[in-house]
Amino acid sequence: MNPLRTREEAKRWIISQGISVKDFAEARHLDLASTYQVLSGAKQGLRGKAHVAAVALGIKRSASEDE
Repeated sequence: MNPLRTREEAKRWIISQGISVKDFAEARHLDLASTYQVLSGAKQGLRGKAHVAAVALGIKRSASEDE
């Protein structure tokens, strides 16, 4: 099981990959606004598009990983 990232770690990880947040979101078919909101802390990623973005960023575990 991979350790979770903080929002700051997720931002640094995206930068280290040499891609933009937009490129990250598009490659994973994520909602761009929700992705930015999760990274900024405006949304916690509790449900819906924000949850999907938080899981893709490694900030939250998917439901299947919790079981």
